[in-house]
Amino acid sequence: MLQKLGDLIEQLHLRGIADSLKSVLTEARHQGQSIEEVLQKLLEIEYQYRNTRRLENRLKAAKLPWEWSIDTFPFKTQPAVKKSQIMSLAKLEFITHLENVIFIGKPGTGKTGLAISLLRLALVNGYRGRFYKAQDLINELYASLADRSTSSLLKTIANYDIIVIDELGYLTLTSEQINIFFKLIDMRYHKKSTIITTNLDFSAWYDVFKQKELVDAMLDRLNHYCTIIKIDGPSLREPKQIKN
Repeated sequence: MLQKLGDLIEQLHLRGIADSLKSVLTEARHQGQSIEEVLQKLLEIEYQYRNTRRLENRLKAAKLPWEWSIDTFPFKTQPAVKKSQIMSLAKLEFITHLENVIFIGKPGTGKTGLAISLLRLALVNGYRGRFYKAQDLINELYASLADRSTSSLLKTIANYDIIVIDELGYLTLTSEQINIFFKLIDMRYHKKSTIITTNLDFSAWYDVFKQKELVDAMLDRLNHYCTIIKIDGPSLREPKQIKN
């Protein structure tokens, strides 16, 4: 009978139950548990197993470059970041409200770390997301023009609950790249949340994207529902001086 149960569980792809069946049945016999109790425990194990696998898949698909979290951010070292403001964002209400977050600051001030931390927290809480370096994202979108897969790629990226666009700075862009990037921002406008990190004030975006009307439209969409955090503080990458 145990073999038949095992075969059925395998055919139904109940991986969590398969790994625990023998131990759960053995425990049930020793403790005199009812059929209902055994069934509930097995289903709880399967439920937890599937949730864990889904989380693992979301984390893998998001392509996070580092496993940073809110808990590990050095707020004491970076006084320019208000911990209360970040912890408010960590409630993830900005995602449910379809709002954006933009971190502006010099290199090394913690922008990427905060963005990754919020993205990771969202993934843990069941949201689908993806991390992109700005230049890589634009290059990927531009390359899709060659095989006419742009529409499909835009739809995929636009459907993520949250994406991080990291290091939006002085990029070398063609008019086609600029237009397709704006298309993505437009598709996500007040439908999904986007986190952007940049070392440029908004006034410098005109030098990057060149087309004033397009930049005006892009900033209008990004800033309409947005939390803007300017980090005017020291670089966290500066070597610490050792006192003798």
